[in-house]
Amino acid sequence: MPTHRRTPLSAVTALVALAALLVAAAFALAGPARSATPVRAAATVAPVKIMPLGDSITAGPGCWRAILWHDLQTNGYTDIDFVGSQPDGGCNYGYTYDGDNEGHGGYSATGIAQNNQLPPWLAAANPDIVLMHLGTNDMWGGSIPVSSVLAAYTTLIGQMRANNPKMKILVAQIIPMNPPSCPTCAAEVQSLDQAIPGWAAGLTTAQSPIIVVDQWTGFDDSTDTVGDGVHPNDAGFAKMAARWYPPLAQVLSGIIPPPPTPSASPTPTASPSTSPSASTPPSNSGCTAAYQITSQWSGGFQGSVTVTNSSTAASSAWTVTLTFADGQQVTQSWNTTLTQSGAVVTAHNAAYNGSLAPGANTSFGFLASWNGTNAVPSISCTLTG
Repeated sequence: MPTHRRTPLSAVTALVALAALLVAAAFALAGPARSATPVRAAATVAPVKIMPLGDSITAGPGCWRAILWHDLQTNGYTDIDFVGSQPDGGCNYGYTYDGDNEGHGGYSATGIAQNNQLPPWLAAANPDIVLMHLGTNDMWGGSIPVSSVLAAYTTLIGQMRANNPKMKILVAQIIPMNPPSCPTCAAEVQSLDQAIPGWAAGLTTAQSPIIVVDQWTGFDDSTDTVGDGVHPNDAGFAKMAARWYPPLAQVLSGIIPPPPTPSASPTPTASPSTSPSASTPPSNSGCTAAYQITSQWSGGFQGSVTVTNSSTAASSAWTVTLTFADGQQVTQSWNTTLTQSGAVVTAHNAAYNGSLAPGANTSFGFLASWNGTNAVPSISCTLTG
C-alpha cells in the first residue's frame, strides 16, 4: 500500500497565515478606494410638470397642446411632463405628444372656483407651471360680470399657490368668441381680456409670477374656428401654440417675461400700434409677409410673421426671407423651419402650415437677440409650391 505522509501542523499553520496575509494585502490595496466614498446613483432631475387648465378649448381635441409639446421638444425642452386628470382628445399631426391635461368642456372659471374643483386636480398632479385659458363659458350670454370672473381667477391663483408656493402661472387673454347665438359674446370677451393685465399686475409676485399671454391678438373667430365662432380649427390651434410657446420657453429657461404694456391689451386692430412692423406689398411672388415685434426686453425680443396667400390659387409651400441690419440673431423659432446665415434669415413653412387657400394666412414666430438697435428687417415672401 502507498504510504500517506501527513503535512506537519506547523506547515499548515504557516500556510494559513500566509493566505491571511495575502487576503489582508488585497483588501489593503482595494479597500480604501471602495469604502472611502460610498458609490451613489447619479441624481436625476424630475421633469418640469406643466398643467394645461381650461374648458373645451383645452380639452378634446385641444390640439394647441400637441403643437406646443412638439415645438418645445424640437427646440430642446425635453425634460417636461404635461399633467392633468383628463385624457387627450386625439390630434393627428404625425408625431407623438403628451396628451395629459386639465381641460373640462363646459366648465367656467367661476364654476370651478365656487365648487372648489381645482385643489384636488392640483393635489393629484402637483404642477410646477399652469397654463390657464378660462373664461369663455363665463362670458357666454353676458350674465356674469367681468369682476366676478376676475374674482374667480384670484381664487384659483390662491389655490395654485397653496399647492405650490413657487407656482409659475401663465394666464391667457382668451381667444375671441363670436357665435351666432350670442351677439354680446365678442364684446364681453374683449372687456375681460382688457382687464386681465391690470388684475395680474396686482397679484404677481417674484416667487410666483403671473405671466399674461395674449391669445386674442391675431386670432380670427371666423377663419380660425371650426365655423361656430368659438372652437379653434387647426389654424387656430397653431396660433394658440405660437402664443403660448415664447413665454413658456422663457419660464423653462429661468426667465420671467416682462409684463405687457398697456398697448398690448386687445383692441379691434390685430397688433399694438407702437410695435415696429413691416409688410411686403402684393407682388407676383404670390404672398405677403407682415412682420411684428410682439415683445422686447434688454438684449432680446420676440418676433412674429404672418404669411398671407395673396394669389388666386391654393399654395402648398412658402418661404419668407428676413434681412436684419443690426446684427440680430435668431435663437429659437416655431411653426417654421428656419435657418440664418449672417444677416439673412430664411423661414420655410412647417409640415402642417404650408397649405394656404387664396386669402388665407398662417404665422410663425421666433426669439432673437439684439444689441443697441433693433430696426425692422427687409422682408420678402414667395410661394414655392
